[in-house]
Amino acid sequence: MIRTHELSKQYNNQLVLNLQELEIPKGQSFGLVGNNGAGKTTFFSLLLDLIKPSTGYVTNGDVRVDASEAWKPYTSSFIDESFLIGYLTPEEYFYFIGELRGRNKSDVDSLLANFEDFFHGEILGQKKFLRDLSKGNQKKVGIVASFIGDPEVVILDEPFANLDPTTQIRLKQIIKNLAGQQGVTVLISSHDLIHVTEVCERIVVLQKGEIIKDIRTSEATLKELEHFFSGEATPARP
Repeated sequence: MIRTHELSKQYNNQLVLNLQELEIPKGQSFGLVGNNGAGKTTFFSLLLDLIKPSTGYVTNGDVRVDASEAWKPYTSSFIDESFLIGYLTPEEYFYFIGELRGRNKSDVDSLLANFEDFFHGEILGQKKFLRDLSKGNQKKVGIVASFIGDPEVVILDEPFANLDPTTQIRLKQIIKNLAGQQGVTVLISSHDLIHVTEVCERIVVLQKGEIIKDIRTSEATLKELEHFFSGEATPARP
């Protein structure tokens, strides 16, 4: 579904990302972890054509993302609050995204009805602008908006940050359902090793823009990642 081809990004002679070949198949729940500056957001930005690569390119569904917009109808994302429109209410924003994705108000309302527990009574019908919501509630809006239009690829950067524990648990179940039952390719970056190991079947560790580990998630994965990031020797995997 998604593949990098000799992809790199450089700023002022500093190489910040170097992914010669990375393939993410359709329907996979894919986690990206790494310390600050590892290249996680850079990769997502290249994947969404928000920045241009220094070398190489990314394909999404066999479409080169920097050469065509044909990937956009089946790809959705929420990176940060800059994706929102602060002077709109959540309802106005959802309908706006729905219109962009060819969905009417009834379609959007039907989707939103599935997320009442996730919203926890704090989003809809509050007569607040997005700019006046808490960071956590802004994130809820952005995440759910990324589901409008039945995307085949969903990209979420740090989706668990600023969410309360109840919402984090609900979000994990939503992500599992997207990939496991609906066949959506879900890409997540996170600093939270526990959350990412619980929802992703595959985890790639980036360090200074390079892939250090590419792990098929198992019961041993969390401990392996904890050993790696603590600087301890990683025990042999069975």
